Amino acid sequence: MNSWLLLQSSAGNPAFNMALDETLLEESAHIGKPVLRFYGWTEPAATFGYFQKYADVERVTLLRPLIRRPTGGGVVPHDADWTYSLVFPPNHEWHALKAEESYRRVHEWIQSAFAKLNVITELAPNCKKSHETVCRSRGDETHSEKNSQRLLTSSPTGQCFVGHEKSDLLWDGKKIAGAAQRRNKLGLLIQGSVQPPPISPSRADWKKAMVEVARQDFDVMWTQFLPDAKLRSRTEELIREKYSQEAYNRKR
Repeated sequence: MNSWLLLQSSAGNPAFNMALDETLLEESAHIGKPVLRFYGWTEPAATFGYFQKYADVERVTLLRPLIRRPTGGGVVPHDADWTYSLVFPPNHEWHALKAEESYRRVHEWIQSAFAKLNVITELAPNCKKSHETVCRSRGDETHSEKNSQRLLTSSPTGQCFVGHEKSDLLWDGKKIAGAAQRRNKLGLLIQGSVQPPPISPSRADWKKAMVEVARQDFDVMWTQFLPDAKLRSRTEELIREKYSQEAYNRKR
């Protein structure tokens, strides 16, 4: 069986959530195993892609604070969504996948989890853009800034799930799950958001289904994971010096 780590985080503030995800990516080779992290938010917020311009973002959402993610993609509202991250070390098969493949694979996983809970979803067969554009993409941070700039939303409420990209997860034709990725020599980080449909089960049941699907489909053996002192210290450092700093979030 494949040994993976499960991190059940409690609700965190926006800077903490982004800092811990980046720390897990930085330390993924040392950790040596994939990490699935479920987490929530202590306050409404919006995150936006690493390449986006702050001036564009602040015009399209009323949610505050605005926090720049370590991954690509566009504006994502965090007020009622279910968030998760996945981190794979550089020697793992997921790290070797093309961006489109890892994007599709993670949404197939979520689709299977919903199916176990009798919620029927589908993967978008192609891209469907509206004049309000699309929120997240399957692209890596390694994609060009030009490519990333087209991924802005223009919804005045910050609701970014407008239109969809290929392999986004759809319910009743509407996007309910998207993700952003960062793949580099340190590993692969996937940050995902699920906007649960009206008929959805509880978040707790969905998380259990995600864990069970990985056990059945990926032959995963789960071990509970808690960040050690080194990880906690680095996370606090990133909060202080990066994600809580207005200068960083406004860097573009």
